[in-house]
Amino acid sequence: MKAVQITTEPTFLEGPVWCAGSGASGGSLVVTDVALGALHRVDVDAGTTTKIADTLGGANGSTPCHDGGFLVTQNGGLDFESLAMFDNPPPVTRVRSGIQRVAPDGAVTYLTPEPMQAPNDLVVAADGTLYFTDPPPYPLPSDAVGRVMALHRDGTLRVVADGLFYPNGIGVEADGTVVIVENGMQQGRGDFGLVRLRDDGNHERFLDRTGDGFCFDTDGRIYLAGGIHGITVIEPYGTVVEELRLPGEGVTTNCCFGGPDGRTLYATEAMPGGVWAWPGMPTPGRAVVAWDGLVDAKSGQTSFGDET
Repeated sequence: MKAVQITTEPTFLEGPVWCAGSGASGGSLVVTDVALGALHRVDVDAGTTTKIADTLGGANGSTPCHDGGFLVTQNGGLDFESLAMFDNPPPVTRVRSGIQRVAPDGAVTYLTPEPMQAPNDLVVAADGTLYFTDPPPYPLPSDAVGRVMALHRDGTLRVVADGLFYPNGIGVEADGTVVIVENGMQQGRGDFGLVRLRDDGNHERFLDRTGDGFCFDTDGRIYLAGGIHGITVIEPYGTVVEELRLPGEGVTTNCCFGGPDGRTLYATEAMPGGVWAWPGMPTPGRAVVAWDGLVDAKSGQTSFGDET
């Protein structure tokens, strides 16, 4: 299956979210910009990109809200010069790490009152709980400890899993099981792969393969970005069934389904950057749950935290 390049800019994209709308493709793609701290909308028909919000720092993952806004995992900002990722590294903008809320008008606030470590990716479960990975910031210390957090609709923040090294991508399966990418290879360690987080606190690794973000199709297959230059397609219990490789060199960061029939697989890239698409996938993607906001325990009223 051949991929189509949608755009080659900006430089370090992540967190793709499909937004239904008008146009031949039936909508647009919203992506984060890790290097420049921003949220962009990509017109997948024209191949053009428009900035919709300045998050500053390092905007990593994103997910939609029911009112047309977005949530963003803010890692606080990366020093690309020390990481030696670019010939001309972008300037560092340091901000408070945590979960940011981008309102429909582009205004940016925080849902988390205190700094986190370096939030990476996020997903909303069917009951409205927001799960996100919170790995340590770069440069990674040798004793790095990452964790997975949950933000409940009443505003309660709790640790779901700790004792991890570098939890990266995250998703929720149809039965409610949280799946993460544990990416210890970023420090030359052996604890890497796809991991299911069990209610009893155990971590069940079911695939020894590194990667970044991922998404699901309606049959429960996992589409894992990274590890290769492209996407690896994986059956629910760890069998690799296909590799969708991209031409040339690059770092594939994340992916999502979209298009009018949900059968276009989109992938974001860093170095050189941009967006790729595989139209006409045999199985459509599973619908993404939009965040419904916070519920006040006393009044029962819902808000999106924009006043924080």
